[in-house]
Amino acid sequence: MVTKGKNPNHHDGHEVVCFTSQGREICIPVSQLEHIFKKGKTREVSTWTIFKIMAEFIAGFEFLKRYKKAVSIMGSARVGLQNGVYQEATDLASKLSKAGFAVITGGGPGIMEAGNKGAFEAGGRSVGINIKLPFEQRTNAYVKESESFSFFFTRKVMLETASSVYIFFPGGFGTLDELFEMITLIQTKKIRPVPIILVNREFWQPLLEWIKAYIYEKNKAIDKADMEIYHLVNNADEAYKLIKELSKNKNLFN
Repeated sequence: MVTKGKNPNHHDGHEVVCFTSQGREICIPVSQLEHIFKKGKTREVSTWTIFKIMAEFIAGFEFLKRYKKAVSIMGSARVGLQNGVYQEATDLASKLSKAGFAVITGGGPGIMEAGNKGAFEAGGRSVGINIKLPFEQRTNAYVKESESFSFFFTRKVMLETASSVYIFFPGGFGTLDELFEMITLIQTKKIRPVPIILVNREFWQPLLEWIKAYIYEKNKAIDKADMEIYHLVNNADEAYKLIKELSKNKNLFN
């Protein structure tokens, strides 16, 4: 939200333009707007854009403080009701919601909708971390708590720091991007180790075999231990049992 007017806290009382997010206000003197919005050299980022990025990070981390125990469910936005994977995601979200986890997704359709649906129908916390788009607000009907972001990268940081467990169902480039970034963050110790569960053996097995044969064995581009960062299961029941086992030392199911 952008407003214009006199700022009583500004020492000279000149007009300011204020950017508000989650109750936090950043004000810029009108006299500086021409400089701030002036189109500069290629790749130059305006001060206004930086303020917006800062505000989104602040709002996002404040939002995530609400969830002390959460699981993130990732997967294709294109998977519909006719696909059995949708039901598997719904079932797993329901089980985890009943175990006290908030279920966090990207808030969109497909697998994201399935995760929110499972949490909603179980009476749990159904959360969406959404992206604002110029042509539509892609939020599924089962999201009951949400935060929206203008920048994909700020949203991505929120998705990657939100949960104690990360579950990946079949998906496209976006799902693979999120998976490999999570693996890289854990591999490089940029975030604490968290369980990463890949659901649906038919979908994920060829990729994991390729990683082992070509990235590890043939090219030595990763260590053997790096392939232990993630775990492969076939369905919701196997995923739930594995998450429960891997979470014993964190007491997440108590």
